[in-house]
Amino acid sequence: MRVKDSAIGPTTVAVQSSGRAAADTAEAAGAAAPRTGGGVLLAALGVAAFSLTFPATAWALEGLGPWSVTACRMLLAGLIAAGCLLALRVRVPARRHWPALCAVAGGTVVGFPLLTTLALQTSSTSHAAVVVGLLPLTTAAYSAVRNRTRHSRTFWGAAVTGAAVVIAFAVQQSGGSPTTGDLYLFAALLVCAAGYAEGGRLAREMPGWQVIGWALVLCLPVAAAGTAVALPAEPGRLTGHTVAGLLWLAAGSQFLGMWVWYRGMSAIGVARASQLQLAQPLLTLVWSVLLLGERLTPAAPVAAVAVLVCIGVTQRARG
Repeated sequence: MRVKDSAIGPTTVAVQSSGRAAADTAEAAGAAAPRTGGGVLLAALGVAAFSLTFPATAWALEGLGPWSVTACRMLLAGLIAAGCLLALRVRVPARRHWPALCAVAGGTVVGFPLLTTLALQTSSTSHAAVVVGLLPLTTAAYSAVRNRTRHSRTFWGAAVTGAAVVIAFAVQQSGGSPTTGDLYLFAALLVCAAGYAEGGRLAREMPGWQVIGWALVLCLPVAAAGTAVALPAEPGRLTGHTVAGLLWLAAGSQFLGMWVWYRGMSAIGVARASQLQLAQPLLTLVWSVLLLGERLTPAAPVAAVAVLVCIGVTQRARG
């Protein structure tokens, strides 16, 4: 009888262990699903915030010069971030995090805002949307090289197709003629892709709002000096549009938008989150109509449907 018990015991234990493992796996899958869904939502909110960046910049440029707009938005956003970090008594990041924070600061806090603001002096918001159309593909490519990851052909095919649709639509909106701001736009594309990818990696180790918060604080000395130099050199006037544009650029695009964007990237991955930005140029064009009075062609609905299909494919494609 003891032999029989000893023979059955290990089998029973194995079955029970297998059952517990299956239950743990199911529980983990159930926990991952909300995290993934929440990550998509957060990244989408970031895209919605970013879609107002170009119209807000156009408003700010009505009363201030490009260097003043860039420096003031950096200064205001940096003060907001510093206040939040001090109020919550957040510890200073570890030394190993500072190289990535410098990349975030250089790409998303200084580089992209300055270059796109300079470009918008001669380019319309629809033409500048080319940058955002190319940004998801560039970010995904940078992330793949940086992280040494591989994605399926379906993923890359949908990403390239979506980028091509956005580029064709934006170029059609601007009449197909190159502008003097194209070099600024191309440079902004490169530096922002690096900032997004490095920030997405870092957001896996610290909260997303702290990533952009410390990057903004890192730029505070540059922002203060730039504001002190730019405002006297570029005399302007404060209008309602100028103030509203600056406030949104600082609080909405630069801080809150980046906060939810980096949290979203940390949840669903840099490459997949970046594909949600394919919808950003179309949202920007909608805001351009509502806020700036620009007119859209009948091609807008067709392009919107095509881009949304590409976003759906990239979200379901597995690397």
